[in-house]
Amino acid sequence: MGLCSLFLVILPLWTSFAICQLEEFVSIDCGGTSNYTDRNTGLAWISDSGIMQHGTPVVVESPNGSMVQYQNRRDFSIDNKKYCYTLSTEERRRYLVRATFQYGSLENGDTYPQFQLYLDATKWTTVSIYDASRIYVKEMIIRAPSNSIDVCMCCATTGSPFISTLELRPLNLSMYATDFEDNFFLEVAARINFGATSEDAVRYPDDPYDRIWESDLIRRQNYLVGVAPGTERISTTKDIEIGTREYPPVKVMQNAVVGTKGVLSYRLNLEDFPANARAYAYFAEIEDLGKNETRKFKLQQPYIPDYSNAVVNIAENANGSYILYEPSYMNVTLEFVLSFSFVKTPDSTRGPLLNALEISKYVKIASKTDKQDLTVVNALGFLSADSFQTNEGDPCVPTPWEWVNCSTTPPPRITKIFLSRRNLKGEIPPELNNMEALTELWLDGNLLTGPLPDMSNLINLKIVHLENNQLTGRLPSYLGSLPSLQALFIQNNSFSGEIPAKLISGKIIFNYDGNPGLYRGSKKHFKLILGISIGVLVILLILFLGSLVLLHNMRRKTSHQKHEEKGISGRTNSKPLTAYSSVRGGNIMDEGTTCYITLSELKEATNNFSKQIGKGSFGSVYYGKMGDGKEVAVKSMTDSSSHGNQQFVNEARSLICKGDVMSIIDPSLAGNVKSESIWRVVEIAMQCVAQHGASRPRMQEIILAIQDAIKIEKGSENKLKSSSSGSSSCSKPHSSRKTLLTSFLEIESPDLSNGCLPSAR
Repeated sequence: MGLCSLFLVILPLWTSFAICQLEEFVSIDCGGTSNYTDRNTGLAWISDSGIMQHGTPVVVESPNGSMVQYQNRRDFSIDNKKYCYTLSTEERRRYLVRATFQYGSLENGDTYPQFQLYLDATKWTTVSIYDASRIYVKEMIIRAPSNSIDVCMCCATTGSPFISTLELRPLNLSMYATDFEDNFFLEVAARINFGATSEDAVRYPDDPYDRIWESDLIRRQNYLVGVAPGTERISTTKDIEIGTREYPPVKVMQNAVVGTKGVLSYRLNLEDFPANARAYAYFAEIEDLGKNETRKFKLQQPYIPDYSNAVVNIAENANGSYILYEPSYMNVTLEFVLSFSFVKTPDSTRGPLLNALEISKYVKIASKTDKQDLTVVNALGFLSADSFQTNEGDPCVPTPWEWVNCSTTPPPRITKIFLSRRNLKGEIPPELNNMEALTELWLDGNLLTGPLPDMSNLINLKIVHLENNQLTGRLPSYLGSLPSLQALFIQNNSFSGEIPAKLISGKIIFNYDGNPGLYRGSKKHFKLILGISIGVLVILLILFLGSLVLLHNMRRKTSHQKHEEKGISGRTNSKPLTAYSSVRGGNIMDEGTTCYITLSELKEATNNFSKQIGKGSFGSVYYGKMGDGKEVAVKSMTDSSSHGNQQFVNEARSLICKGDVMSIIDPSLAGNVKSESIWRVVEIAMQCVAQHGASRPRMQEIILAIQDAIKIEKGSENKLKSSSSGSSSCSKPHSSRKTLLTSFLEIESPDLSNGCLPSAR
């Protein structure tokens, strides 16, 4: 009664669990045209028309039986892309993932497809089709690594990738637990129902987890061959207690094979082997043994030290008949061709028995794209109405999305993003700063808005294209300090503020045209420079205007002086030509000094040329007294023309050459001056009118000559002569004057060699 009550309690719970289990099943008819319920299993199937946006539904020629889900398939393009279905999961929960493939008959000389099947970034298997009517079943047992998984087809070597169905089945918490599930999936290589009563597979509803238990009656190449003689099939209708860990279906456990001759053996090929595997053997004593009967056996082949020496006694190990005993081989290495056998022990009265067998390969879980990178590219994808990343799975593995490049080292990192002119709208996601492996960012030609996010962590970033968007705000100062940055293009946006100095240092290609609010240098510094520039321009303008005024005054003064000189030289009589005196306030005889005396000063000194003291061949001589009390004589030439000047010079030269120096002086001076003093004056005067400037005497020499003449007139001639014949230093002026006079007479008058006396003074 108590056992019956317990059964009545457990039955509703089991029924409730089965219902919940069914509701969580995902069954996708790939290429199907509508949703439906399978009449054989009672499972609901949905079409992938609203799930998969790629590929083409294709009607299968000569489908397998009447199963609706194999009437169609979905074919994908032959290219370098991957095509993925995304299934929602509960993280860390175990699932059975199943994909099936039935191609059907070939058409138009097509070849059977061969392509890759991936679960997330992990290569699941290579799908190779050889038989048109066979349904190829691929199963993977996983503990979900996240809240979703991707099942992807790609990389076809022949034909085009395709798929018939995709299924997701949640498992009980205890099922298929391993010590390695953090790093490995379990790819199901074989799940066999031994002693099956038909070729039909056992699955839901007989197996509440909808595992497919393949009949051992199926005949195909290299599948369950090498059966030992004496192998018999047995079955029972009694219930089998299966409530342990893996929960094989009762229907499977009600059948078995027995090695009546003491040996039970098989051989089969394991796809994708050799490999490390987990093997499950399912035993239940379904025969009623006599009191003195026993069933004991060992694993003979393959020989596994930890397992082959163990003796299996089903009834004893399971604590009775009709109770599941499920020893598992946690980690064994198996070959592609698996030959296995059980042999009875010498003390056993019955041969070995086997109800079912499962073998799963450990598949190393490959690294998916870094989660931080994945967050960014998913966010960028959502900025586009085109949904260009739909049904493409992991950004990097096994093939990268067409708009990203990835590193080859695990975990894959996104190194380049190419989203130019993709109609992106919104702000650049701030998580971009976590993409530390990013080297190139192309977001130009979109409708991006808002400020630049922080990118200071992108130490590998080399090229950035953000031009032709609607970005705003200031340029962060760290941009110029990014160690790898080579080029930054931000033209035609609405950035504002100061450009970081390092961006315009010339080390970075930087284009910021079309951002009116950007300027070089700080604004304060800019104003300072502008103010200084304006001030300098004002000063230069003042100096320029002052220079013009000064130049104008100088020209006026020069014009006035020329006018005065012209006025003097143009007088026909009684007007002086020019006069030399000392600097104002100085002495007219001071050595080495000279100055220009204006006409007005001469007029004042001569009382407007009122006192004539002599007259020569070329003009009159007037008495004058300067403001400092010095007396002067001013001579004015009557003829101011160049002809008159030349005539005066020629006449003077002629008279000098004849030694008749007295004939050229004022007659009123005759008898009152000494000829030697006149010679001194005439000699230096003739040098002053030499044609070439180099032949003319210095002012110091002129003054010395005049002083000599004065000394002669004062009676110091003997002293002068003595001085001239004395030291060589004192004789230099006379020697110099003689040379100059001689040179003058020789150059200007070649006839002076005839009768000319250059030494006369």
